[in-house]
Amino acid sequence: MHPLLLAVYSAFSALLFAIAAGTLWWMLHAWRTPEVLRGTGFQVAQSQPQLSFSLLVPGRHEEAVMGATLDTLMASDHPDFEVIAIVGHDDHATREVAEAAARRHGPRLKVVVDENWPKNKPKALNTALPHCTGDVVGVFDAEDEVDPRLLRQVDATFSESGAHIVQGGVQLMNFRTTWYSLRNCLEYFFWFRSRLHLHAEHRFIPLGGNTVFVRTPVLRAVDGWDAECLAEDCELGVRLSTLGAKVAIAYSADLVTREETPDTLRSLFKQRTRWNQGFLQVLRKGEWRHLPSRRQRLLARYTLSMPFLQAFAGLGLLVSLATALWMKAPVVLALLSFLPAVPTLVSLAFEMAGLREFCRLYYVRPRAWDYARLLAGMFPYQLVLAAAAVRAVVREALGQRGWEKTAHVGAHRAGDTAAVRPQEAYS
Repeated sequence: MHPLLLAVYSAFSALLFAIAAGTLWWMLHAWRTPEVLRGTGFQVAQSQPQLSFSLLVPGRHEEAVMGATLDTLMASDHPDFEVIAIVGHDDHATREVAEAAARRHGPRLKVVVDENWPKNKPKALNTALPHCTGDVVGVFDAEDEVDPRLLRQVDATFSESGAHIVQGGVQLMNFRTTWYSLRNCLEYFFWFRSRLHLHAEHRFIPLGGNTVFVRTPVLRAVDGWDAECLAEDCELGVRLSTLGAKVAIAYSADLVTREETPDTLRSLFKQRTRWNQGFLQVLRKGEWRHLPSRRQRLLARYTLSMPFLQAFAGLGLLVSLATALWMKAPVVLALLSFLPAVPTLVSLAFEMAGLREFCRLYYVRPRAWDYARLLAGMFPYQLVLAAAAVRAVVREALGQRGWEKTAHVGAHRAGDTAAVRPQEAYS
């Protein structure tokens, strides 16, 4: 084999190995020590509520789920909060549901109409920001199932930590609905349970899209959300990180906000395209370059590039395995071909353990079929992510930045795929 070709292939395999190994290391951050694991959750609130909250719930064509979400938020046991439902001027069905909820719950539930065109989530949030009267602004999605005790815990976390931002846990629940939903649920599990805590340590946080709480003066000082960004949550987190904002992260199984996976593969594909394109926009915008330390900037560059690195790794792993199994190659090349598979297979083993932990936390009995689906879906899921990343690059290059909305049907609220909350397990 020509030495130059061997060197190129060696570098390719080493890069794939590094990406897979780095992903595995960050995925397991919360489980490195018992102390780290205990520190990832909300602590028992020791103080009386000190703050007031304005909870924003943007919804577009969400008449199937919006009413239940507003009812859930209004059931909070915090003494001082308001809920603001944001609906489009052209979305009469969702507006009717929101206004009916406002009649049920009284003046603490407001309905704000977004007149912007074209519509997107950050524009809706910015429309509601002037109407917020609380000390803290929280964001939820229209399909969210929120624990009534959450606000008291967030209040206590603000008071005890002095944070500017508190990011709570979000968890997809309906892991048995489709072949890809199990992997989708575990992605959220590892991200909110583990990965975000590593980012908090390094003070660079790409915030989640909901169950995020920001002190209102801080949010107004930076003029709210970037109205043109397809990952407005990530962009806000990056912007606030460059300004030195302190972020507290907490994932407690009994307090997570529950959501559903996209209902079709096409919907998942479009959702990931939007996220990837948004990350690319944030990367190109370059606010992360103002982070104070070189280590933070490297972490930012790597994180914002991660969707594309994962796509590259997924496709590259397929090429590597095909080379090793079917091509007549020298022994050295064959061994190099298997190199990227090592951390990937180790990751699969930890995903198996993660599935068991997920089921334990949410009082669901794992089945042999669940583990089989996790294994069988590994490469197809990577292909979907890779294709979505490619489409995101193409859309961004062509200037196609329209918001491709994810539909919701409430799959996380019913059926045998919906786990119970820990405090409900013995009721």
